[in-house]
Amino acid sequence: MIRVVLVDDQAMVRTGLRMVLSAESDIEVVGEAADGATGVRVVTELRPDVVLLDVRMPEMDGLEAARRILAADVPTRVVVLTTFDEDEYVAAALRAGVSGFLLKVAPPEDLVAAVRTVAAGHGLLDPALTLRVIEGYAAAPAPDPARAAALAALTEREVDVLSLVARGLSNAEIAARLYLGEATVKTHVSRILLKLGLRDRVQAVAFAYESGLVTPGGG
Repeated sequence: MIRVVLVDDQAMVRTGLRMVLSAESDIEVVGEAADGATGVRVVTELRPDVVLLDVRMPEMDGLEAARRILAADVPTRVVVLTTFDEDEYVAAALRAGVSGFLLKVAPPEDLVAAVRTVAAGHGLLDPALTLRVIEGYAAAPAPDPARAAALAALTEREVDVLSLVARGLSNAEIAARLYLGEATVKTHVSRILLKLGLRDRVQAVAFAYESGLVTPGGG
């Protein structure tokens, strides 16, 4: 059973989210909060598998709440759920270390899929935001030297795999591109995350751009 906490200042939104998720046999909504500060306390106490966080809330916004949750000793993965798709929210959420970013306008089935995907240990970025992320890195400052240097820990094949992950290719697509088995690609991705100290593919995408390995519109 996937245990979920909802954090949103709008009661009607929380009710809608609860109705969608509770209809699934493998998902249980175990708690709610109407602001970020309360959300941090609820997550710390209940230790759910996934927390859905709104961005704009009173007392403490969702991004600060995400930072505190991820800094706490809890096994919870964070999905930022918002109606706001401005670039700064996407970039800030990624840098905070969230595992998913989904727009509230996404259909219910996408919400359910997002919870399952993140609970399984994978990252998720709403397809509608992918271009914004790339454009954001295009306008970003020069690559981070420390991250660029960290690439030396990877083998040549792992670098190839990371660059394709950053371009949004699935394991199956990477396998076809590099003439590898899908299981081999999965192993490479796991080793990349371990070597670079990353949580999931979402963080791997951010790392690839921030290190300069991949550039928007280029290679």
